[in-house]
Amino acid sequence: MKIRSALVICIVLVLATVGLGESVVIIPRKTKYNRPKPIQDYKKWFTIIYPEVRAATPALSDKIEAAISYKTVLGLNLKEELNDVQWLEAADYEVGYNKNWILSITLSIEGSGAYPSGTSKAVVVDLKTGTRMKPSDAFTNLPGLLTMVKKAKAKEVADAIIRIKKDPESRDANPESYFKEAEEYQKLTLNEFSVNAKGVTFHYDYGFPHVIQAWQPDGEFKFTWKQLKPYIKAAVCSQAWLVKYSTQL
Repeated sequence: MKIRSALVICIVLVLATVGLGESVVIIPRKTKYNRPKPIQDYKKWFTIIYPEVRAATPALSDKIEAAISYKTVLGLNLKEELNDVQWLEAADYEVGYNKNWILSITLSIEGSGAYPSGTSKAVVVDLKTGTRMKPSDAFTNLPGLLTMVKKAKAKEVADAIIRIKKDPESRDANPESYFKEAEEYQKLTLNEFSVNAKGVTFHYDYGFPHVIQAWQPDGEFKFTWKQLKPYIKAAVCSQAWLVKYSTQL
């Protein structure tokens, strides 16, 4: 009963400020960088599309930009890429949700060394504070939630093993070993998640080697707001998605 009352208060407080910046403007700024000493012709330059943020104040804009920068999220070192590393070819982003004080964005980088590769990571930002949201900011009973995500992952792995074994090109493969090795080096956590109008997606990278990446599952475990009802921190006002989706809980 106390939690329900807290939720009602939360909804009233947020509704009272609707229209005062519950979203931000994201402007793509494409920048081309020329390497002074390219090791190959195709390494002469690379491009980065930056998400420029226009929030209520310049300070908040800067804080959000820092939270979603390629350096912060993906560890991109621009100085190294211009000189010694020379792996990067392109960096881009995609906004998945930008409403109700919540920004959900995915940053991606692509490049090549011995072979082409790339990586992406989802980030959720509280637009009131400009800070990245951790699982503990949004959810309660994290062990229970992790158990639910693990079950979804186990199903995905089981389905993938069946699919791999049916592939004529993988007759001699041992897919179980791929997933066992992935679990040893990359434990499943709740740290990476994204938000949209339907619910929340938790992300996991199996980290398969390049030669078998075609067999790697998506690692996207999607849950509706209704499914997540027992795990959402209803008493935390900064979780403003509750305003719009409280009727689904």
